[in-house]
Amino acid sequence: MAIKPILEKWEGRMTDRERFNRQMHFQSVDRSFNMEFGYWDENFTEWPLFRDNGIINNAEADIFFNFDKIAIIGGNSWLHPVFEHKVVEERDDVNVIMNGDGLLAEVQKAGQGSSIPHYLKSSIVTPEDWKKCKAERLRLDDPARKVDIAKLKADHSDNRDYPLGIWTGSMIGRIRDMLTFEGLAYATFDYPEMVEEMVETCCLLVEDYLDQMLPHFKFDFAAGWEDICFKNGPIVSVDFFRDIVMPRYKRINQKLKSHGIDVWYSDCDGDVRPILPYFMEGGINCLFPFEVMGCAHPGELLDRNPGLRIMGGFDKIQLGNGKKAIKEYMETLVPYVERGGYIPFCDHRCPPNVSPDDYLYYLDLKKAMFGLNSPMYKKS
Repeated sequence: MAIKPILEKWEGRMTDRERFNRQMHFQSVDRSFNMEFGYWDENFTEWPLFRDNGIINNAEADIFFNFDKIAIIGGNSWLHPVFEHKVVEERDDVNVIMNGDGLLAEVQKAGQGSSIPHYLKSSIVTPEDWKKCKAERLRLDDPARKVDIAKLKADHSDNRDYPLGIWTGSMIGRIRDMLTFEGLAYATFDYPEMVEEMVETCCLLVEDYLDQMLPHFKFDFAAGWEDICFKNGPIVSVDFFRDIVMPRYKRINQKLKSHGIDVWYSDCDGDVRPILPYFMEGGINCLFPFEVMGCAHPGELLDRNPGLRIMGGFDKIQLGNGKKAIKEYMETLVPYVERGGYIPFCDHRCPPNVSPDDYLYYLDLKKAMFGLNSPMYKKS
């Protein structure tokens, strides 16, 4: 069934691709790029707005709200094959499962709500465990790592009217997933050579598919995932990040820049400020979706770091505090949208405590303040 949008697409004089590229390069635009990061799974069952219109996932929600189009493609840069996902044990309201990263975890049973899994044990603890996993699941010569360029070219023409990014994977975030938070913290001290080899393996896998893809596409940006911070900063030491992780970013950035890609974002929640200088030195010059509560108002980092871009940064706490709070917070973002290099949207998945009516107000307000006919762009 075709999705019928509830909102009209924002008017514009540029294509989505032109607008994104100009906005991310601090150049004048017809209006702000209009996008959102998405919604919790519960929103699709608890919001009548979604439920009554048959909207069941974030991709459908993007069409439903008529957001500007943005896309990302990449290759296979992690475990293959993944560990078998299975239920190991059933308890009262939780299941103990083995997930694709080889972790034993307690997860809420269906219908019991959602929460972050409680990880019990990793399959990778010692260098011997890692050696076995690498040989079985992280082979560079695995045929599954060959990219089907023809198919991707058929799906994404160089004459497209939307921005297309290339995925740069993760140098340490997926390792965190594999080892667990505590496991990575211990391993950087107990087995530092093992962890560096894991980082190097991640880098080699990403470099392999970058070499396959970069000559065949005109990408507008690069995107990665490095979820290694929480409210008190990074879960690895700043020295480790600087000395082990950043040099791999530099290698990847060299490949990106040689193909004209000079905007590179990383998805990293929490307080990124202690490692931000090394993100930027390594080539990552954009933060996404930039959680406010775990870090700061986006303006603080944009003011202090020339050349930094941010995508996101609208505080979801204020989004849940009603229309007055939404308007007051939106007004604080005006100078940064006007400056360029900043695209405003909710600073992670929008949670279900936000009223659907307030969410529609938020979208309408964003259009009024940053759309084609807003005071900001009418004067240009």
